[in-house]
Amino acid sequence: MELGIGIGWRPEIAHEVEALTGIDWVEAVAENLCADHLPDSLVRLRERGVTVVPHGVALGLGGAERPETDRLAALAARAELLGAPLVTEHIAFVRAGGPLTASPRLEAGHLLPVPRTWEALDVLCENVRIAQDSLPAPLALENIAALITWPDEELTEGQFLAELVERTGVRLLIDVANLHTNHVNLGQDPAKALDELPVEAIAYVHVAGGVERNGVWHDTHAHPVTAPVLEVLAELRSRVDPPGVLLERDDAFPPGGELADELDAIRATLRAAAGPAAPEEPARRKGPRGARPAARDEHRPPGATATATRDRTAVAQTALLSALVAGTPAPAGFDPVRLRVQSRALAAKRADVVAKVAPELPEIFGDGYRAAFLAYAGVRPMSGGYRRDALDFAEHVLVMDGPADPVARRALTHWWQDRSGALPPGRATRLIRAARAVLLGR
Repeated sequence: MELGIGIGWRPEIAHEVEALTGIDWVEAVAENLCADHLPDSLVRLRERGVTVVPHGVALGLGGAERPETDRLAALAARAELLGAPLVTEHIAFVRAGGPLTASPRLEAGHLLPVPRTWEALDVLCENVRIAQDSLPAPLALENIAALITWPDEELTEGQFLAELVERTGVRLLIDVANLHTNHVNLGQDPAKALDELPVEAIAYVHVAGGVERNGVWHDTHAHPVTAPVLEVLAELRSRVDPPGVLLERDDAFPPGGELADELDAIRATLRAAAGPAAPEEPARRKGPRGARPAARDEHRPPGATATATRDRTAVAQTALLSALVAGTPAPAGFDPVRLRVQSRALAAKRADVVAKVAPELPEIFGDGYRAAFLAYAGVRPMSGGYRRDALDFAEHVLVMDGPADPVARRALTHWWQDRSGALPPGRATRLIRAARAVLLGR
């Protein structure tokens, strides 16, 4: 279906989005919506005929475990509520450990890359088919940005995406900012990826901003769209006329006028890349495709992915995530420097998101919030969602007999008690837990 030009709807810019002209559709983060009612802003947009697409971030379809039934049901409910023509998610894993390993469940709080190997593809394809059978609308999957890459990969990004489409029929959500990120960080050529992937399978395109620091590109969604990202958009448009293009912004929201200017720049890029013959094009043009790479097990019989494959995937993903969030040694073949960069980025994101879901915490801690949270994140991997993380952070600080300021301590105690429904830990409990943490090296 034709979507047109859109923008990511976020509560912080709901008014600005409603005021923008020329917006055909919006995308909303599925996990931020209630299953039984919509924000008034989205209701008004839908009444104006604006399409709303739910964009999931928590399924972890690239993970070793099969998608959780409850998460799939929640995503399906939001798609039904929106009357969405499409549901989107990511090619990523977001958690590891648990039943398939001897390790506790760990949450990344972020989208992490899957290895581009045939085994990882087998797992991903089965998970995608499970999701497709559970959702009320077609599924499209997004390529992600990465700071790290897996050793011994067997496929390029374009080949991996092409195989995924070939096996499952899933649509693609191509993020050109992520292609640029992977160009800077991993040396991957966006033009080559576009040549190899099936552009006819593109459902729509993301465009977003970022920033380069010390030679590393950070896909922040909190900075203006840069010229190099628009150049990748132009490369894509020279191959295909995408059904939809959407501007994403997730933080440091600018005034509505600046959002409008970025949308105008996207429109201008699409027009320029299309060339003068674009209005007469009878069909979408497909980019050149290379020969399909030979799979190691091309004749595997249909059916569930082998348990051993999932087990190996689980162990590998757990080892990587544990190195990133729990300080365990870097798995063989990974760049330790890049792992440290990714680890710091994950901790910083946790601090930022917890500050959003629990804004009282930065108010209680003042300027000391970030340092206190990063100290906590260094010894406590996330095992649940961000709201759980906020409660765990508060309890951790109370156990360690902080904050030092008695006024802040009382405020934190009351905040924690109001939300946990339990009594705050007493002094004896705090001492025991602190001693246990020292003995465990945490």
